[in-house]
Amino acid sequence: MSITVKDVQHVAKLARLQLSPEEEATFTEQMNAILQYAEKLNELDTENVKPTTHVLQVSNVMRDDVVKESLSQEEALLNAPEAEDGHFKVPAVLE
Repeated sequence: MSITVKDVQHVAKLARLQLSPEEEATFTEQMNAILQYAEKLNELDTENVKPTTHVLQVSNVMRDDVVKESLSQEEALLNAPEAEDGHFKVPAVLE
């Protein structure tokens, strides 16, 4: 599989990029080099390699959830610049 200038132009159009002919040629070469490198991976023997999701043996080291005392509504709103009806008041983002 190889990338053509037409492919680069299509991707540029999708990304709304305007490329010069020199940039199109450069990106075509670079993308083909990437694909050639990826093709080399198909030559590797992975017959006895176990599939993994992470290259290192990692396990979750999360603490147990423990119910603790939390702030009251009044305490949470103490430093709020503005509060209204027990809620943080923020500027409207929709008109």
